[in-house]
Amino acid sequence: MRIKNCLRKVWPGYPKTKPAPSLAACAALMLLGIGAATPANAAYTFTDLGTLGGTYGYGSAATTINNAGQVAGYSSNIFNGYRATLWNGGTITGLGTLGGSYSQALALNNAGQFAGTSTTTGGANHATLWSGGAITDLGTLGGSWSRAYAINNVGLVAGSSTIAGMSVQHATLWNSGTITDLGTLSGSTSIAFAINNAGLVAGSSTIAGNINQHATLWNGGAITDLGTLLGGRNSSAAAINNAGQVVGYSQIASGAQHATLWSGGAITDLGTLGGSTSFASAINNTGMVVGYSTITTGSTTQHATLWNGTTAIDLNSFLDAATVNAGWVLTQAYGINDNGWIVGQAYSSLTGRSNAFLLSSTAPVPEPETYAMLLAGLGLLGFTARRRKTLVA
Repeated sequence: MRIKNCLRKVWPGYPKTKPAPSLAACAALMLLGIGAATPANAAYTFTDLGTLGGTYGYGSAATTINNAGQVAGYSSNIFNGYRATLWNGGTITGLGTLGGSYSQALALNNAGQFAGTSTTTGGANHATLWSGGAITDLGTLGGSWSRAYAINNVGLVAGSSTIAGMSVQHATLWNSGTITDLGTLSGSTSIAFAINNAGLVAGSSTIAGNINQHATLWNGGAITDLGTLLGGRNSSAAAINNAGQVVGYSQIASGAQHATLWSGGAITDLGTLGGSTSFASAINNTGMVVGYSTITTGSTTQHATLWNGTTAIDLNSFLDAATVNAGWVLTQAYGINDNGWIVGQAYSSLTGRSNAFLLSSTAPVPEPETYAMLLAGLGLLGFTARRRKTLVA
């Protein structure tokens, strides 16, 4: 793509505005403004993903989706317990447990590997890997329990574990049988919620005093405090894409939590649907962000949300009349793939049940060379490194 085409997309007033930025600056602009690639008139098809046959509590929840359209999460079964679940087309498969009665799939990569948690025969919760039909107990840092929240395309798993002799949890990396304590900021606890294909890990850690937590980035042995929105005391990262963009939440000065984007050294408040709180659960490699938001001030009613830049869009606005008339409300969006397909949880006012949903998109995704330009923005991470306070775990 020529730089002038890039500029027409991301530099208002071009070509009248002079001087024009360099190619690197253009890449930076596209990285920071990547959300604008989301078509405002995207079309989606709603699918109730159903359950494994159970009717217990929440019927099911879809937590993640890969680029092949496979969906992972958990579902109630006929024994009214929860099982890690794979939805693949019209097929629903229970992924099994480590011998206990409960499991959840919380992450899925493009190779079809799943990570999450399961109870063991002794009743402990352990981080779990489902791969090629095998179920593996990933173990702990010497403590009694662990949980996996993320897996990248080369099979690195991130999560948290209690440490030997203590009840506190530390962010943890599992790599082919090796378990690594990723450490904390200046506090005693930490948790890893996300990992990208470069091995960058994002999550949260308590800071000095152990009263507040901050969104955290682990890069090898370096730990970076990503900070909060102005006036906020707490924040946490929930997801990271391959361009190093991080999303999650930060408190604002009032104490309310807002969906937040950390990108290129900047912290951006993504806003809400009109309510006081919001949370960003996932970001794909084209910068589309999903999560949930309250819809009116003072209300606790949450709607699944898509952010186009800093514009919050209620995903329920994409539902057709038949779906709305069937009583469905999309309450939370948990995952999005690079094709723009979205998964989460929906509530039916007719049945009183909450089930996993899939929104499959018919909208185009950015052209490959545009995506290549976006990845060029990875160079901006150097700027982050210059400004951050780095600690060694």
